[in-house]
Amino acid sequence: MSWRFLSQRSLAMVGLGAMALALGGCWSAPEKETKRIEELEQRLQQVEQRLASPARSNPADPAGKPPAGVVKSLTFRMGSADDRLRIYWADGTSSDLPCTMEQGTWACG
Repeated sequence: MSWRFLSQRSLAMVGLGAMALALGGCWSAPEKETKRIEELEQRLQQVEQRLASPARSNPADPAGKPPAGVVKSLTFRMGSADDRLRIYWADGTSSDLPCTMEQGTWACG
C-alpha cells in the first residue's frame, strides 16, 4: 500500500465523519420546528376567535353606543364650571365630553 492511498482514505473517512456529525445535528431541528408550528397554530386560533366574536362598537364608550354618524361641529368650553367638548352630530344629537387641564394640556373624554 502506498501512503497516498492511505492519506486519501483517511481524508475520506474524516469527511464522512464530518458529514455524519453535521447530519446528526439536523435531526433535532424537527422537534423545535414542530413546537414552533404548534405555537403558531395556537396563536392563529386565538386571532380567528377574536375576529369571529362580535366586537364592541367603541371601546371608549362604556354604554357601547356608537357615534350618531357624521360630526357636524365641535365646541370647546373652558374657564367655566363645566369645561367640556361638545360634539354636534349630523342627525341633530349632541354629546358632551368633560375636559380637564393636565400638565398644561387639555384632555377631554
